[in-house]
Amino acid sequence: MTEPVLLEIDGGVATVVINRPDQRNALDAATKVALRDALQKVGADRAVRAVVLTGAGSAFCVGQDLGEHAGALDADAATAFDTVDEHYNPIVDALTTMPKPVVAAVNGACVGAGLGFALACDLRVFSSAARLGTAFSGIGLTCDSGLSSTLVHAVGLSRASELVLLGEMFVAEDAVRWGISGAVVAPEETLASAQALAQRLAAGPTLAFAESKALLHTVAGPAPVDVGAAESAAQHRLGMTADHQGAVTALLAKQKPTFTGS
Repeated sequence: MTEPVLLEIDGGVATVVINRPDQRNALDAATKVALRDALQKVGADRAVRAVVLTGAGSAFCVGQDLGEHAGALDADAATAFDTVDEHYNPIVDALTTMPKPVVAAVNGACVGAGLGFALACDLRVFSSAARLGTAFSGIGLTCDSGLSSTLVHAVGLSRASELVLLGEMFVAEDAVRWGISGAVVAPEETLASAQALAQRLAAGPTLAFAESKALLHTVAGPAPVDVGAAESAAQHRLGMTADHQGAVTALLAKQKPTFTGS
């Protein structure tokens, strides 16, 4: 059985790979657990001095597996969003608080929680073929994975409002132009470029990097856990609405959702 997350450590650099390429690295329960555990493991491993996060195949991560989510809604809509506290918040917390730099190798589609993960990393390398988006409003939801905070800090409130409310996709060059910092490279160079950057960081003053990272996150705004708690509460409220539940059903049937405000 294929492992949902791969972990390789080489020369002080850990490469963590979300490994569901046939599903564009959509996040089912097994993948979320494995990703959370892998990030916590490398965060605590003193031999690891820098980390690369990427996806297998042609996508970085397209967020929640909607098929699994539909099943959770059918089973009990009141508990379908427990995954925010059990998985998404701990994943983002692991990325933002580990005392070492994390580089996102955004090799392709980067949507929803995937975009949240990329912005929770310290540095980014984008494939020129990458397409990004928030996606939440398209299924009658709001942000998770810290995106409501990191996106505002990256691009400003006005641009973040456009990206969240309109939900339109954008490309890597737009991301960099708007303030989501990162290098844009040819698709075949994305992972190698991110690993080279991580090797450079691994050879640097990692104790100083850890202190700087902690200070920058302190100054930037609310702690990830505080943002995550607010996002979790909002997701739970919206998960009970007809708008969200109908949108999930429609999208799985390849139909356009209709929203009624209920």
